[in-house]
Amino acid sequence: MSWFRSAGGEKVRYTTQYDKMTKQPVGSLVITLGIPTTISMLVTNIYNMVDTMFVGKLGTSASGAVGIVFGFMSILQAFGFLFGQGAGSIISRRLGNKDEDSASVVASTAFFSSMFMGLLIGILGTVFNTKMVYLLGSTDTILPYAKTYSLFIMAAAPFMTSTFTMNNILRFEGKASLSMVGLMTGAILNMVGDPILMFGLDMGIAGAGLSTAISQFVSFCVLLSMFLSGKTQSKLSVRKITREFNVLFDIVATGFPSLVRQGLQAVSTMILNQQARIYGDAAVAAMSIVSRISFFIFAVGLGIGQGFQPVCGFNYGARKFSRVKEAFSFTLVAGEVLLGMFAVAGLLFSNQAIAVFRDDAEVIAFGTPALRYQCMALFLNPLIVLSNMTLQSTGQRAWATFMSMRCSGLYLIPKR
Repeated sequence: MSWFRSAGGEKVRYTTQYDKMTKQPVGSLVITLGIPTTISMLVTNIYNMVDTMFVGKLGTSASGAVGIVFGFMSILQAFGFLFGQGAGSIISRRLGNKDEDSASVVASTAFFSSMFMGLLIGILGTVFNTKMVYLLGSTDTILPYAKTYSLFIMAAAPFMTSTFTMNNILRFEGKASLSMVGLMTGAILNMVGDPILMFGLDMGIAGAGLSTAISQFVSFCVLLSMFLSGKTQSKLSVRKITREFNVLFDIVATGFPSLVRQGLQAVSTMILNQQARIYGDAAVAAMSIVSRISFFIFAVGLGIGQGFQPVCGFNYGARKFSRVKEAFSFTLVAGEVLLGMFAVAGLLFSNQAIAVFRDDAEVIAFGTPALRYQCMALFLNPLIVLSNMTLQSTGQRAWATFMSMRCSGLYLIPKR
């Protein structure tokens, strides 16, 4: 049951999720769905930044290791988004068309496929750990830290991919607040666990890795409980996994732009680290810190955009195209305003921001100009990302993939 105030000021009640998604004023609906997503993304990024800050106390090489492993975590996120956003886009349109049974089939197929893919990546990453860490851009001095940290991420890989999948399905259903609870629980647990395991129990970099793995498993359990307790419209069940290839193909094809976007960003990060290691551990550490800060700022605009996605998909499925256009315009303006304020702050206080994570003159010298360039580029992101989200949420897979390849990958690959 949902309450909101109409344009005339009277209080209106909707008793179904369908009514809420197709009748509530677009601006308040996008904000209602976008705020929990933005908060959860900010908290998640805060814990990533806190993780980087604590690891930075172990030295420059340890700080660089976090950036190295972040590239691998981006790969896990890419596959989680492949199944999550692919299934979510389909589910929102199916629910908009009042077809809950097939939505559950899509959700179950995506969830278990995502978990299997995470398990496979984790096994391969463990077997070829040293080669993978070097491929991600590690130096010889960073290597032992990166190997130790990454092994814990490998163990948590199936939970991480399926957590991203469930998170996206919840968002596309219009249940952003439930998604927020799951992600924030793990994030807060990690922030508490880092100092206890790293310094209280004297585990060092292994403590940071273990804290991250535990927090990811807890987030997985919390999000899974949302589906098993009947709080969602789509259901997760082994019995609902389909053997029809076209369903899995539809999920993968729809989510492919997300895989391309996240995957090429991971490739870009890997190449950036490889180029940075030519200049030593300080350069690798600086780029690791810059990546965390710039993505924290970007998360503000992305969170509002992710509030737009279920509104877009649901109303497109319900053939309420005027609401789709209205939601696009509102989200674009809101994203530019919010992201612009954070980007300006990043431009003005670049030195101080880098120093918070690693107060080293060489790291600051490398990181400051890089952060300023990143902040300048952020002003263009709302239009780029929102256009991509619209294409993907409405099922226009080829155009969405094309946009992802151009804007989130090929043009971002560093060149010497």
